[in-house]
Amino acid sequence: LRRGLRGAPADRAGMELLESVRLNDPSRVWRAHPHELSGGMGQRVMIAMMLAMQPDVLIADEPTSALDVTVAGEILDLLDALVRERGMALVLVSHDLRMVQSFCDRVLVMYAGRVVDRCAAADLERSTHPYTQGLLDCAPSLDRPRAVLPTLERDPAWAR
Repeated sequence: LRRGLRGAPADRAGMELLESVRLNDPSRVWRAHPHELSGGMGQRVMIAMMLAMQPDVLIADEPTSALDVTVAGEILDLLDALVRERGMALVLVSHDLRMVQSFCDRVLVMYAGRVVDRCAAADLERSTHPYTQGLLDCAPSLDRPRAVLPTLERDPAWAR
């Protein structure tokens, strides 16, 4: 509607968006109800909806949290390709610091709604902020198997 499209032109534009997010059968997806789509398909539809606005910045809040590892990787690859093709910036919001570290250029760590740490993703392991280090330490690792994962002792001063 914002682009002034209605009827067949709007349908064609919608199908092009569904194709751009690598959906194999966009015409079926176009007619489907949300409950008829898999998690990965639904995520691709949501990305297509956001692309319809032709944004300069795409904010992806937990785009892989409900997806299995294989589909999550496909979604990250898709986002990466779309950002490059369209010249957009991407803000990726996630609790998964390992994924953020492998996918992003820069990282901001937030606590209680405030930025408490910022660094290049490659430098995340060397961060000196106790909250960042605590989050990294609490994540399970195949390299460091532990019977019990540590818990994070929060400091009220981080919220200031």
